[in-house]
Amino acid sequence: MPGWMTKGERCHGTLDRRAFVRSGLVGLSALRLADLLALESQAAAVGRPVSSNKALLVLWLWGGPSHMETFDLKPLAPAEYRGEFQPIPTSVPGIEISEHLPLLAARADKFAIIRSCHHDSPGHVNSTHTMLTGYPGELAEAPPFRPKYPDVWAVTNHVLGERVAGMPPHVVLPLMRYRGSAYLGQQLEPLVVAGDPNEPSFAMPNLTAKADARPRIDTRLGLLHEFDRLRRDVDGSGQFETLDRFHQKAAALLTSERVARAFDINQEEAATRDRYGRNVVGQRCLLARRLIEAGARIVSVDFPHVPGQKAFSWDDHASVWNIFNEMRARLPVLDQVVAALIDDLADRGLSDEVLLVVMGEMSHTPRLSNFNGQPGREHWGNSMSLLLSGGGLRMGRVVGATNRKGDEVKDRPVTPADVLATWYHALGVSLDLQFTDHAGRPTPILPHGRPIAELC
Repeated sequence: MPGWMTKGERCHGTLDRRAFVRSGLVGLSALRLADLLALESQAAAVGRPVSSNKALLVLWLWGGPSHMETFDLKPLAPAEYRGEFQPIPTSVPGIEISEHLPLLAARADKFAIIRSCHHDSPGHVNSTHTMLTGYPGELAEAPPFRPKYPDVWAVTNHVLGERVAGMPPHVVLPLMRYRGSAYLGQQLEPLVVAGDPNEPSFAMPNLTAKADARPRIDTRLGLLHEFDRLRRDVDGSGQFETLDRFHQKAAALLTSERVARAFDINQEEAATRDRYGRNVVGQRCLLARRLIEAGARIVSVDFPHVPGQKAFSWDDHASVWNIFNEMRARLPVLDQVVAALIDDLADRGLSDEVLLVVMGEMSHTPRLSNFNGQPGREHWGNSMSLLLSGGGLRMGRVVGATNRKGDEVKDRPVTPADVLATWYHALGVSLDLQFTDHAGRPTPILPHGRPIAELC
């Protein structure tokens, strides 16, 4: 399966100063956090002229959800295209979606569908690069497949920074493949939360220092302060003074009641947790809402699979599993969590502030494949669908259309750069920005693209 296979993975004595500092905070994982804060200050040094309270919450369907089973069904297409599912009407006349998304169908006035997005990148690595940077993807030759250009997460974090002081600006649950900040710098790396919020033992290790740990933190910070004070006289750059300040900020974050409350999903009522679904996907989405509400700028949730099912992604090749069997298990979970997010954000008055996006890096071929009698679809970027909700955009509409077979865009073609321009518009990020790349050349935030007028 081209584009997603890597080795071992399926499509998929005397302590130096640094060691000394690490040993002073062992067990709290605070130095890594302080290092990130220090690096973040380097980005702040260039200035952040934009102030915005907008946030971005992305439910990422890694592998590429087929539009033919989700948001752009073709019941009149030939049998080798249309598949086994039927479309159903929604609360907005004229808009139909999959029969396995009834909760979303009842909320069609609260979201918009783009049915005419398209790109030419054939694999997971390069299509992710294309969709999240706006620049055509280049197929990386080896892990970790970092993008050549900064992705939308890094750009937004770099330009807007913290939404609420003391909250991590970007959180990933539990991972985001092929992401990266490129020439904007590693200070924009997200906080990665790999645990399962559905487990009773779930906790965020780096952010769970309790009140009784504060004296121990203060003692270690005091030792660090004394150590650094002795070295400042021989440090002409001022880095030691800065390090002390960042350890103080790291400690504040470690002991922040706001952060601790945000990660304490057990504070949610049982009915709310049930509404999202008592599974890893549902509880990650609920945690994402909690983090956004507490002040995180960007939260991305990876939805690769449904526990107990064969599929580990939305990459529905005929050679690996039966697309319709897996979709019958996946789509009700998707339906439940997205409906819960839409309702919850609205109930909390956050719909205009938070842009919710549901998408993957590609779609899959409208024409069905068959492997020993097992149906599936292959990689396809020529026509794909994605869902957006909130963010101050216009809802209850569909942008673009594909032809009768769903294999080509018929009306209103939309590029990945247009999609990102729409996100940036909603978030308050200027499209006129340029950044300096590794070669010292000014590089536009996007190579082209305009916000989608029907939504803005």
